[in-house]
Amino acid sequence: MSGTNDENGTSGDCLIRPVRADEWPAARELRLASLTDPMASVAFMETHERALARPEAYWRERTANGSERGPNRQFVAEKPTGDWAGTATVILEEAGTQDFMGQRVERRQAHLVAVFVRAEARGGTVARDLVRAAVGWAMAEEGVSRVRLLVHRNNERAEAFYRKAGFVHTHSVADEREMEYRPDL
Repeated sequence: MSGTNDENGTSGDCLIRPVRADEWPAARELRLASLTDPMASVAFMETHERALARPEAYWRERTANGSERGPNRQFVAEKPTGDWAGTATVILEEAGTQDFMGQRVERRQAHLVAVFVRAEARGGTVARDLVRAAVGWAMAEEGVSRVRLLVHRNNERAEAFYRKAGFVHTHSVADEREMEYRPDL
């Protein structure tokens, strides 16, 4: 959860914490699981087949980039058994660069991506707490002026969740709706 010095918090019986670089096999497994979800085709910009074909070096780098040593942060919800119930990742975007949709980034900001909770952990507080941890980390980063995300126009369940979490629709890019974290509105 946000607000803790060590970036760790609890969510029901899960510990919310940043991924460690050496946990790439578990990060890979959770990503592959997310890509088999019925909403994966509108929730993620990658297919299961493409992710499955990626080499070990890709998964090592991806996980390291989301760890405490990397420029971004991937949070996981860890059960007492050590299994992961879910994940959320924040990517820092620098002013003057282009995002993955080809749009110019006007100011330093954070982009919430790859939010996923396993079916058996849905309906509780895991997703909410993962998003809170990710947003809290991003807003504490120097110079970050906003946190945004993209949600597909056909992913109504996710959009409703993000609205409840404090995100508001700002504009659309193709089939994606950009939402920005504005908890005061």
